[in-house]
Amino acid sequence: MCTSIVEIIPAEGMAKRGAGWFTLTQAVVAYDHARHAPLADVITLDFINAGLDAGARAGIELTLDSAKELLAALERAITAAEFEEAEVRGKGAVTGLVRAA
Repeated sequence: MCTSIVEIIPAEGMAKRGAGWFTLTQAVVAYDHARHAPLADVITLDFINAGLDAGARAGIELTLDSAKELLAALERAITAAEFEEAEVRGKGAVTGLVRAA
């Protein structure tokens, strides 16, 4: 049974296919049957450029546990990066802080 769980967001960055890199335009997060991994249902991450051919895609399939670990790692890295930008490089307040008007 398909779940119809799909989130599509704009994305800025680069992804690699073969020997070359391409610019990203979107990221897609979904939960559905695995297409390639020998697993049942998976979280699928697709990084794509909608303006290029169908091969302009970097995709992965993760178990729910692996996806949760990835989310936690992303949260830790983002928190550290925000601190680096705000405190070390002096580029403003850490996200989440409220400034007085």
